[in-house]
Amino acid sequence: MSSRTLDLGQDAARLTAQLVDVPSVSRDEKALADLVEEALRGLPHLRVDRDGDAIVARTELGRGERVLLAGHIDTVPIADNLPSRLDDEGLLWGCGTSDMKAGVAVQLRLAATLTEPNRDLTYVFYDAEEIAAEFNGLGRLVARHPDWLAADFAVLMEPTDGKVEGGCQGTLRFRVETTGRRAHSARSWLGENAIHKAAPILDRLASYEPRRVVIDGLEYREGLNAVMIEGGHAGNVIPDACAVIVNFRFAPDRTEADALLHAEEVFAGFPVVLTDSAPGALPGLAHPAAAAFVRAIGTEPAPKDAWTDVARFSALGVPAVNYGPGDPRLAHAREEHVAVAAVLEAEERLRAWLTA
Repeated sequence: MSSRTLDLGQDAARLTAQLVDVPSVSRDEKALADLVEEALRGLPHLRVDRDGDAIVARTELGRGERVLLAGHIDTVPIADNLPSRLDDEGLLWGCGTSDMKAGVAVQLRLAATLTEPNRDLTYVFYDAEEIAAEFNGLGRLVARHPDWLAADFAVLMEPTDGKVEGGCQGTLRFRVETTGRRAHSARSWLGENAIHKAAPILDRLASYEPRRVVIDGLEYREGLNAVMIEGGHAGNVIPDACAVIVNFRFAPDRTEADALLHAEEVFAGFPVVLTDSAPGALPGLAHPAAAAFVRAIGTEPAPKDAWTDVARFSALGVPAVNYGPGDPRLAHAREEHVAVAAVLEAEERLRAWLTA
């Protein structure tokens, strides 16, 4: 079948393969975005809007509640894993199979076939999720068209191995800095070694006991870890500057300001320079739509031990969860694949929830 037209009548697994075979590395999604837009504009029950390479389609049935399903159409760079291939064990291999063209295929199948859902539906297909946040298509929609994203509840179709993962962690990245005085290493007593001064920073990290917090029945585990050290000039120079780069993954009951304050308390006496920050998202499982969704999926919900775009929905006041086919441990891997059965099951469970 030609990739020039998406066949929304085929099952979600075959549609996944067709999506995978259209390369869409971040910042190069136009070909796939064009195909998605064309397919959706052919559905008379949907209103379709586009901003750049992000497409939003919605029903307008006047239902009492609106649910939003979102998925990114971009992938990490191809690693000799295209075109897709289906093996004898029912596994579909290829770049983006798990993260997250299987989820996008499920969205497209539902968009094509649910003409009378029990809730109004908004489908969001967006670009540039896999790279720096400044390029993120969902972030662009939040800034330019927040009304397109209005909803009572959202599901981000990230791979979760078929489990509901509530909310997400927040994240801070910051530098803890030390200074010294340069000198020739042969006369080290004339200098002050900034790298040596970083030892107390590492000691505090090694002895740090991360917090665990339960929210809506889900236990979020925090983590404070050095991820890089910068320092040194040459093999014969006592360094006059050093920085330990730290990543703090914090539970969603903390704000970004609270998280930064905690970091400053942990590293009291050292300059803490914030370089990157993103808020977490509360799970919102007490919301009626979320509770109904968890029941429909039929698995015990779990916390999202990572940052995802559900945080953007949380910032809009929309409770959101992560749910999708595919194993998140395979995301970005050369051997990325998804089980055909998992893709079909995800569509079946979402369909049951939206038609019950």
